[in-house]
Amino acid sequence: MRSKLPKVLHLLSGRPLIQYPLDSMRGLTANPPVVVIGHGADQVKQMVGEAARFVIQQPQLGTAHAVMTAELLLKAEADFVLVTYADMPLVRPETIRQLTEAQLTNSGPITMLTSFNEDPRGFGRIVRADDGSVQAIVEEAVATQEQLSIHELNLGIYCFKAAWLWKALKQVKVSPKGEYYLTDVVAIAREDGLKVQAIILPDFSEAIGINTRVHLAEAEALLKQRINRQWMEFGVSIIDPASTYIGPAVSIGRDTTIEPNSHLRGDTVVGEETTIGPNCIIEDAIIGSRCTILASVIEKAVVEDDVSIGPFAHLRKGSHLMQGVHIGNFGEVKDSILRLGVKMGHFSYIGNADIGDNTNIGAGTITCNFDGMHKHQTVIGANAFIGSDTMLVAPLNIGENARTGAGSVVTKDVPAGEVVVGVPAHPYRKVKKSD
Repeated sequence: MRSKLPKVLHLLSGRPLIQYPLDSMRGLTANPPVVVIGHGADQVKQMVGEAARFVIQQPQLGTAHAVMTAELLLKAEADFVLVTYADMPLVRPETIRQLTEAQLTNSGPITMLTSFNEDPRGFGRIVRADDGSVQAIVEEAVATQEQLSIHELNLGIYCFKAAWLWKALKQVKVSPKGEYYLTDVVAIAREDGLKVQAIILPDFSEAIGINTRVHLAEAEALLKQRINRQWMEFGVSIIDPASTYIGPAVSIGRDTTIEPNSHLRGDTVVGEETTIGPNCIIEDAIIGSRCTILASVIEKAVVEDDVSIGPFAHLRKGSHLMQGVHIGNFGEVKDSILRLGVKMGHFSYIGNADIGDNTNIGAGTITCNFDGMHKHQTVIGANAFIGSDTMLVAPLNIGENARTGAGSVVTKDVPAGEVVVGVPAHPYRKVKKSD
């Protein structure tokens, strides 16, 4: 990877590579899986946390040696051992489950995963016996020309009978490179007259391994296609899948439409019949149903039903827009709640504020919430009308049905039903019925 970061911590669709195989194994066992770590061990442990147990492979002497290091943890608790890799993120959970279920009914000690592909990508070749079982795995570096023409490939993912595995690993011989290879256990099983079973993976793209940033980009494209297809089959319209990016943890309701060049990331949840985009970035946000969001950025915010946003709006952390709110061009909100039916005009900034029901925020309104040291809150009551270009200098309370004149600088609380104007703002009159 040519990186200071351990390979398995590089991000794929916003998540570390190692997270994908850990997720695929969830539910197979009551105990956390064992991760064998070497390079960057402390960083990997910190990221994975309690989702796994760890053993350190030191020195690093090949794949069989890596499995040997887990024996002390697993020998007393596991009847079967599944071996997979942290740099193969696209293997589906259902593929892992199929492999393990096949081994449960296999009389032999090994069930392995293979696939067919014209480009071997460095995988070893599978040699079949007359009865269809696996006779041998031939690594590409030592394969003959005839063996190189074989298109069935060893993907390196196995399910073993545990008691047999721990004994077989002790028979693996060191290679000329000074390493112990897990593929050698297949030959050991055959020498013992035991059958090695293989499950063929129909979709080779699941087996893409990550060794370079080129591979990482390939996996990103494949994962994007998989996720987008899943949502379209579920009932979401994606106008241009090639330019739409949806993270693996995102949830979307039926009859929602995702316009081109939109990015939905993190733990974002979107309701039904909502239109997002084009040109939206939404991360770790909750978006309700029947919303319209155009060319805007939303992060760590809550948007309830029937809200319209944008274009070019920005909802920052802590923003909460209740039902029926509208935010116009270049509106920005942070750590604030806009209650039912609030209308917020263009070029406005609302920070650390609580805006009451059906209040109108005129274009160019700013909550001056930071005094250089501390943030202060602005509270505006229901049905207020904040005139264009008003500066609201917090801390500040503006009562229900109050109004500010255009261009006012409000530095003192405004009682309910009061109209204030000027710089600084001063009382002008009471709100009239004609208003």
